[in-house]
Amino acid sequence: MKTNKTQKLVLIALLAAISIMLLYVPFLRFPLLVSYLEYDAMDIPILIGGFLLGPGAGLLITLIGALIQGFTLSSSSGIYGILMHFLATGAFVTTASLIYRKRQSVKGLIAALIFGTLAMTAIMIPANLIVTPLFLGMPISSVTGLILPVIIPFNLLKAGINSVVTFLIFLPIRRMKKFSK
Repeated sequence: MKTNKTQKLVLIALLAAISIMLLYVPFLRFPLLVSYLEYDAMDIPILIGGFLLGPGAGLLITLIGALIQGFTLSSSSGIYGILMHFLATGAFVTTASLIYRKRQSVKGLIAALIFGTLAMTAIMIPANLIVTPLFLGMPISSVTGLILPVIIPFNLLKAGINSVVTFLIFLPIRRMKKFSK
């Protein structure tokens, strides 16, 4: 099934809205490892959008979600939160959707989610080393001390959980008629 521009725009808006709504479900948003890092399921509809419509649409859904989250629920983190969310989820969805676009199979989906998880984890190391000291006014050495015990495990866990859930949800979706990229 080929999607026209209106259908694609509606699907992007719908997935962005679902992504934001997931932030307001209490049991889908909780601290993970430390009190200031929270798990949320926001990436699941974003990944589905990236798989259905391509990496550009996935990035657009990411941007919409990051801006709305940054100006509402996470307004205390301001531009820092928006930037960090966009970098993390952007790396995740871009990597995963590019891989899935080349290999649209169950193995391709698994590889996409694994490499997307690794990309998110990898991008958040320099992002935290650069942005966190600026935002929190703390020395880089303090952030460096958090990389192995907190930042890497947090990103692996968050992306890993979202990958498993996305895999389970997307399997039946991918069997339906194909969307054009």
